Parts: sequence; C-alpha cells; structure tokens
Amino acid sequence: MTATLLPLFVAVPLVAAAVLLLVPGSRHWSTSVLLATLTASGLAGIALIVETADGSALAHGIGLWPFGISIPFAADMFTALMLTLTAVLSVTCSAFAVASTHVRLRFFAPLVLVLAAGVNGALLTADLFNLFVFVEVMLLPSYGLLVMSAPGRAPLRRVTGSRLYVTANLLISTVFLAGVGLTYGVAGTVNIAELAGAAKDSPVVAIAVAVCLFALSMKAAVVPVHGWLARAYPDASPAVTALFSGLHTKVAIYAIYRIYAVVFEGMSEYLWIGVVMFSLTMIVGVLGAVGENSTRSILAFHMVSQIGYILLGVALFGPIGLTAGIFYLLHHMIVKASLFLSTGAVEVRYGTGPLGSVHGIARAEPLIAVTFFIAAMSLAGIPPFSGFVAKLALITAALDSGQVAAVVVMLVVSIITLMSMLKIWSGTFWGRPGVVPRGSVTPEHVSGEFDEAQARDATTILAVQPRRKINLALAAPAVFLAALTVALGLGAQGLMELSEIAAYNLVDTTTYVEAVTGA
Repeated sequence: MTATLLPLFVAVPLVAAAVLLLVPGSRHWSTSVLLATLTASGLAGIALIVETADGSALAHGIGLWPFGISIPFAADMFTALMLTLTAVLSVTCSAFAVASTHVRLRFFAPLVLVLAAGVNGALLTADLFNLFVFVEVMLLPSYGLLVMSAPGRAPLRRVTGSRLYVTANLLISTVFLAGVGLTYGVAGTVNIAELAGAAKDSPVVAIAVAVCLFALSMKAAVVPVHGWLARAYPDASPAVTALFSGLHTKVAIYAIYRIYAVVFEGMSEYLWIGVVMFSLTMIVGVLGAVGENSTRSILAFHMVSQIGYILLGVALFGPIGLTAGIFYLLHHMIVKASLFLSTGAVEVRYGTGPLGSVHGIARAEPLIAVTFFIAAMSLAGIPPFSGFVAKLALITAALDSGQVAAVVVMLVVSIITLMSMLKIWSGTFWGRPGVVPRGSVTPEHVSGEFDEAQARDATTILAVQPRRKINLALAAPAVFLAALTVALGLGAQGLMELSEIAAYNLVDTTTYVEAVTGA
C-alpha cells in the first residue's frame, strides 16, 4: 500500500453512504454495500499492517499540497492495528444489526458508514484541528444511531440517555476545540509532528495540549468524568452499544497515546498523575458495576473500569508498558463487543430487565451461554484467554516501573470483575428454565418476542420459551469475537510482536515525525 491511498479510508465509506442515500434500494442492497465497504476497509488495514511491519510510517498530504500546508494523514503500526480492528468490529456489529432487523431502517447503513469514515479519519490524521473535525464526523451519525436504535415504544429513560450522550459530547468537543485554539495560540501550529517535544521545551505548550488531553480523557470516560458513558450506553440497542464500545472511547484512547508520545515525548514528570487517575478509574468503574442490577449497565461500568487498565499503559510509558497497553486495548475491543452482542442476542429474543427476569438461558441456548462465559472469563483475566495475557503483560510492566500499588489495584479489580461476571451468569444463564412472576417485569423491560400488552396483562411471562430461539445469524457475531479472544490467548505472541512494534514507534517518534513533516 502506498501513502497516496490513505485518504481512501475516509473517502470510500463517505461515497458508499452517499450512494445509499441517493440510490435507495432493498434491505439486501443496503446491507451488501455496508458490509462490503467495511470489509474492504478491514482488508486495507491488514495490507497496512504488512506495510508497516518493519517499523516504518506512511504519510500523505491531502490534495498533494506540501507538508505544513496540507491536511496530513499518517499511519504506522499502531494506526494500522486500530484501522483493522475497528473495521472488524464494525462488520461484526453490523452483521448483528442485520440479524436483529435493525438494519431495515433506511438510514442505518449510511449512518454507520459515515461513522466509520470519521473513525478512520481520526485515526489517520496528524493534525489536532482535523482530529476535532473527524471526531465531530464520528459524533453526528452517532446521534442518529442512538435515536434510531430505540424501538417505537421506547420509554422516556431512553430519550434521557440519548440526551445525556449528546450533552456530554458537545461539552467534550467544546473543551477539545478550546485546547486546540490554545495550542495554536502558543505554538503557532496544530500539526502533531511539528509539536514533537514542544511540551518539554515550553510549559505553556504543555498546559495547552493538556487541555486537549483532558477533553480526550472525558471522551474516554476516565474518572471522575465517566458517568455519562455508564448511563447513556445501556439505553441504545445492543448492536449500537457494541459498536460504540469498540469505536468511540477507543479513538480517544488512541489519540491520548499518540499525543502524549509525540508532544510530551513520554515526560516522566506527569506520569504519576496518570497512574493515580487510571487506578481510580479501575476502582470506581468496577464498584459501580457491583451496584447495578441489569446486564448492560454492569457491562457499561466494567467498560469504564477496563479503560483504566488500557490507559495505564501510557502512565507506564516505555517499551514494556506501551506494548502491554496496546495489547490490552486490542483485546478489550474484541471482548467487550462480544459481551454486548451475546447478551444482546438474549435481549433480542427473550426480553431484558433486571437480573433474574430471564434465567435458565444456558440450558435453552448453550451456544450463546458458552460464548458469554468465554468472553466474561477473558474480561476477568482468566487463562488461557487473551485477557490473561493482557493483564499479565500490564502487571509485568507495572512491576518493572516500580508501581506496586497499581499492581495491587489491578489484582483486586480483577477479582471483583470476575465476581460481577459470575453475577450475570447466575442471574441470566444459570438455573432451571423458569417463569417471571407478574409485576417483576414492566413494559420497558420487554423486547423481542413480547410486547407491552403481554407484559401488562399476562399472569406470568415465559422466561425461556419465546416463539423463536436465538438463531445462528444472531449468535454468530458474538461467537466469532469469543473465538478470536481464545485465538489471541493461545497465540498471543503474534499480536504481542505487532504491539511491540507499535510501542517502539511511540517511544521513538522520529519515523512518524519525519514522515509527517516530509523530512
């Protein structure tokens, strides 16, 4: 792959979205265009991995303008890994949406394609202002997906969740734009490569860029600005929740890694702040999950907790810490999406609600039960899954940096995570197939095969006897991702080597900076 092809990661999904809007057709037409475009993006990402496997970086000035004037796109191994995995998750979540019939909505496919274009642009751009632009490109279709993902009889709380998501992200965008403006005002540029090492030389530049990092931390749901994610994500449909979990916060995390590595050059003076904040994020997130009583709320709080693990890799700056953090990031994207999709499959067919309103799923649906169990054990860090390798690498990096307290936090949080996963297992999957007494399930807790009248009038609601069971098409996306976490656990060496290449590109940013500046 040549550098001149990098803009196609953004252009192709945008053109495909325009085609679907201008030439509307059947559901099969929109589904085919959606999946084909996202698959092509994933294949291009794999080609980019091969191209950057030697530690090199590619850069291209949009419109063939010279560097320093053009909008710069750049990619190294870290970028290539993220482009590939975000495409894989987009395909997987879209396939689930097709199986659960959400893709029948006319604008679903175009919105997902515009979202993919924004994600790819945010990962590729080497300019702070254009990072802001592409984040906005990500957000605009996301607002539409949130609204569309709620069924017509959605309760008011879903509207509240969407409103919270929009409000929080508008605030985040405002803070980030202010940081970009401050950076330009004190440094005279917002090109990330031209800002290389600037925070070391100028405390004023460090403060300005720190505003951008603070906004990205809000976007990543770092404590204490995490509540919006834990309350907004559970109110979307399963497919949209899984899609957002793999894209939105992960783009922010990627940007934090990149900006701190290039602009601050891994300055050790500020790393203790990261260790404290990210350790608190682990603790608060997992404790929030303990207090929840619905599956997706528990998973949303665990998402906050796991973000603390991922970002700890930045605070343990160095080859070992960054390698562990990048591996953990890739592992978490896969496992969390699998959990949302496996429980989403249960929700689509059986309804949703507090833990215990649907139970005995393991006997009725052994495939989806095994899929959830694998992903849950991987999230908790149990061998032989990828979560064990990720946490072991991160613990090793923390011990190497002398951060014993962070190691203790990771171990304690892992135990509580395991307990929370077992809580979902016992409340939804374990036990004998049974019934839910009248009054324990309300209309807003029912979806799939049941409707409001059944929920309101029936003396009992069958917990494990819907008219249709979870078919293979609905289960396949979660099964695929669960199989992937097993493969990454047993064959972790391959991904660990790629993560190591990405980490060294962050430790020594010379290759990236020279590519972007045209040196």
